[in-house]
Amino acid sequence: MPSNDVRNLLHTAVPTAAVGVVAVAVSGAVAGGKGATGAVVGVVLAILYMGIGLYVLQWTAKTLPQLFQAMGLMLYVAQLLLLLIFLALFKGTTLFNAKAFAFSLVVATVAWMAAQARAHMKSKIFYVEPDSEKSEKSEKTGSSS
Repeated sequence: MPSNDVRNLLHTAVPTAAVGVVAVAVSGAVAGGKGATGAVVGVVLAILYMGIGLYVLQWTAKTLPQLFQAMGLMLYVAQLLLLLIFLALFKGTTLFNAKAFAFSLVVATVAWMAAQARAHMKSKIFYVEPDSEKSEKSEKTGSSS
């Protein structure tokens, strides 16, 4: 994974994890141990789904840019389906508090999206590829354009 991708992942995962710690603390205080467990599961699931999604979209943008928009749509549909499968498997669980899980999942997802938007706005992305051929010619002739 190139360093820019790692930087984007860190700029989104770290704030999400910080918000997740707060969500776990609040859920633990309100709903006890099962609430804290539900919050941990929700935050981990959000970070895992969103992190994998970010990685897949960055890989698609670099290798198959013509499929970027379609891959984004497919990825979000796949994430929703995986979440529905997870919810169906743990529908009547007593392992964790479902309300704390849902609360922390939503809060972590919103935190991820806000952090990702902030990271994107602060990143310096070239809108035009620098013309390396033109700059090589000016270096050889000693002139600047």
